[in-house]
Amino acid sequence: MFTSAQILFWMLVALIIAQGLLVIGFVWRLLRFRRELLSDAECPRGAVILCLRGGDPFLRNCVAELLNQDYPNFEVHVIVDHPDDPANAILDELLAETGSERVHVKFLKDPLDTCSLKCSSVVQAVRSLDESVDFIAQLDADTIPHATWLRELATALRDERVGAATGNRWYMPDTPSFPSLIRYAWNAAAIVQMYWYRIAWGGSLAVKTRVFRETDLLDKWSNAFCEDTMLYTQLQRAGYRLAFVPSLMMINREDCDLSGYYRWVRRQLLTARLYHPAWKAVVGHGALTTLVPLFAIGLAFAGWIAGEADTVTWCLAGVVTYQFAVSIMLPPMEYAVRRIADARGEPTNWLSLGIVLKCVSAIAVTQYVYFAALCSAIRLRVVDWRGIGYEIHSRGRVKRLDYAPYASVATEAQESHSL
Repeated sequence: MFTSAQILFWMLVALIIAQGLLVIGFVWRLLRFRRELLSDAECPRGAVILCLRGGDPFLRNCVAELLNQDYPNFEVHVIVDHPDDPANAILDELLAETGSERVHVKFLKDPLDTCSLKCSSVVQAVRSLDESVDFIAQLDADTIPHATWLRELATALRDERVGAATGNRWYMPDTPSFPSLIRYAWNAAAIVQMYWYRIAWGGSLAVKTRVFRETDLLDKWSNAFCEDTMLYTQLQRAGYRLAFVPSLMMINREDCDLSGYYRWVRRQLLTARLYHPAWKAVVGHGALTTLVPLFAIGLAFAGWIAGEADTVTWCLAGVVTYQFAVSIMLPPMEYAVRRIADARGEPTNWLSLGIVLKCVSAIAVTQYVYFAALCSAIRLRVVDWRGIGYEIHSRGRVKRLDYAPYASVATEAQESHSL
């Protein structure tokens, strides 16, 4: 047992080094990013697409900030799932107050049963655009775009080699419950993988319209569960790059419960399984970072029963060192994101001493909840998204099983739109 304990210890050290290097690379990218934004004269014509099903708690803020964009040439296309959707009342009230002519609201017509309702909405919106539109930008209803959000996306698209540009989310919940801290810890780890694996995030995403003309991307979206995770592969085949924009780390302040988090993270993992070539690496990382510490704890217990003090020492030293190392990877990431949010004038002081202590406990729990969701995502055949069931088939194909307006499932807990 002693030899096994030493092997497990050094495996944990290797995991610390590997994950630490990835985090350092990501944080360095956030801290060193500088880019001069396009002038008004250089700004191409853009169309922002917002797909809605349900009245998200931050929807009003999302649309209000869209109308405050410091961008000279854009329009907003909102696709609402159904006339009875609660989002419609929020939109009507806000647009009556602002009188904005930038926003065009339409309802989802004839939703396809070969893709998610969101993909149907995006495809409908893109196909309705004028040919003069140079790029589309997407966001979710829980994304609050700052004034230069659209200009930053457009600036990233200036490079001829770039077909799409994306940011990512960072959680600073207004009510830091224990489940929301688990989500915070998981998301921090997930966005590092998303950065290195080039996984796009639909909450802040822009795509050149010429990509739709030169590829079959719209057809792919018409037969898909999500539109963002597959983007890297489709762009790569067409000779384009996916650009990550560090200044578009978007702050999300929603709370969640444990069951809502579990369903959400399982759905994020499912999209990677269906559409991204790095899925096997995601599974391998999840298995190693969960099972190696578990084996070490189990071996420590066996060593204690057998009276082998050295085995217990090596195993517990490895586990404690690993948990400590994982915990201290979070502060540099938090600091880097805070610098970005502070520059936009957004509040960032949400971590009190008590919340930090709770967060340390949440980090220890996060890995095991995540691993359970990962195991479920591997074998998932039917998934629910905002009250709609989808059957998962081979090669990323899906079939919508049912439909009902969101008003009929309004008692269901709110969930985030995407990864």
